[in-house]
Amino acid sequence: MKKRYLPIAMFAIAALGLTACSDGAADTADTAEGDTLNVWIMQGTNPDTEAFFDTVGDAFTEKTGATLNVDFVQWADAHDRFVTAIAGGTTPDVAETGTTWTAEFADAGALAPIGDYVTEAGLDDDLVEGLVDSGTYDGDLYGMPWYAGVRSIIYRTDVFDELGLAAPTTWQELVDAATVIKAQRPDLTPFPVAGDAEMLTYPWVWGAGGEVATLEGDQWVSGLDSAKSRDGIAFYTGLATEHDFSTAGATTWKETDILDNFAQGTVAMAISGSWTPAALLEKAPDLEGKLGAIPIPGQTGGISPSVLGGSHLSMFNTSKNKDLAWEFMQLMTTGDFAQQWADQTGYFPGNTKLLQTAIESDDALVQPFAEQMVDGGGALPVTPKFGAVQAKKTTNAMIQAILSGQKTVDEATADAAAEMNDIMNGN
Repeated sequence: MKKRYLPIAMFAIAALGLTACSDGAADTADTAEGDTLNVWIMQGTNPDTEAFFDTVGDAFTEKTGATLNVDFVQWADAHDRFVTAIAGGTTPDVAETGTTWTAEFADAGALAPIGDYVTEAGLDDDLVEGLVDSGTYDGDLYGMPWYAGVRSIIYRTDVFDELGLAAPTTWQELVDAATVIKAQRPDLTPFPVAGDAEMLTYPWVWGAGGEVATLEGDQWVSGLDSAKSRDGIAFYTGLATEHDFSTAGATTWKETDILDNFAQGTVAMAISGSWTPAALLEKAPDLEGKLGAIPIPGQTGGISPSVLGGSHLSMFNTSKNKDLAWEFMQLMTTGDFAQQWADQTGYFPGNTKLLQTAIESDDALVQPFAEQMVDGGGALPVTPKFGAVQAKKTTNAMIQAILSGQKTVDEATADAAAEMNDIMNGN
């Protein structure tokens, strides 16, 4: 079986300038005067999105002579809007595509391959591997890595110091720490298990040596019902059902509910995204200096991989000037603008040269997430059908059934695996 997640190796950083580009893109700067490039960007990731793209637009015009026209799209509306535009041939030149959408749109024939542009620009060795993996479909690259986030564990350092606890490095150490917190600080939820948050499940599947799904021949096979995956899922749900480290209300919680409860001072440890500490401290400034982060521990050491999510920039086949489209994509994903976007959003850049800064950071709320991303970033199955699995909430329903006592781990994982197989193989 081929692994569907790839730990990202440490990178050899090559010298790269902001203006590096392919020959075609260089010619574009001389021929795009008066042209307009239409771009869709998702709204909400950056609180200053419009101001940011005003600056980008000025730089783009200065460099190419063309005008940048950016349409800001709500995430909740984006997928349906893409589907309608693809069907009607009204897609933009370039758009931000979530990592689980890129393969779907490539499969629909809507995207243009960009591998040649990347190679000619000398960027092959300077892209985050996990984002390349999720942006590659049927052997071609369709998604230019832009930014990524990963989930690790955040915890209350003041509580750990008060109770003489060390940050856990194994699953058993996590249980041991949570046991002390439960006994000594009954006002806190030691470790919430959120039922409506599928991305929090997969680290325990991968950490136990299981798989979400793998491609065998021309068929996708779910790994959720394997013995190893069941061990990981049993451990995760057992934090609630066996150890009572969670709370009954968390059965229906989303990730935002964990953040809200952490901000209210009622949670001691939780899985959280790399983009959330800043938002958490904005909600609860009294937590300043009281937060720490660690990679999600491996079962007996090391790191349990977590989903490396984020966005690509994709070029659509309807674009009349693909060299100009690439010029914009490169401007956004390398150099100053890529770094500024990362700084403003709390995500990591998809460029390994820029990521190195985060890897070397001494910020206790940055470096552990960067370590997770480098040594324990995982990719979900790269198939156009996995988005339908997520829409069906197959994984969430599995976890909720276990947490509520409606099904055993074996029953819930068997049902989830069967549903996943049916969806991914078009049955």
